[in-house]
Amino acid sequence: MDKTKKGKMTKPKVKPMYKPKKDLSILQKRLMKEHKKHHTKKHLDEMTKLMKKGYCFQQAHDLTMKNVGK
Repeated sequence: MDKTKKGKMTKPKVKPMYKPKKDLSILQKRLMKEHKKHHTKKHLDEMTKLMKKGYCFQQAHDLTMKNVGK
């Protein structure tokens, strides 16, 4: 965590771990298949979009939970 000038703690911005790609890897597809039992289509679509931008599964899930919810 970084401190701002006023002393407040801020979270560092999350950066993609990988390069953007056209499709999900075999592992990511398998994880999403299991993941879809517990989450909505909107959640899954957002995660897929983030993973294609280069975010790993966990980063995409955390960002999606924060922005979209379950």
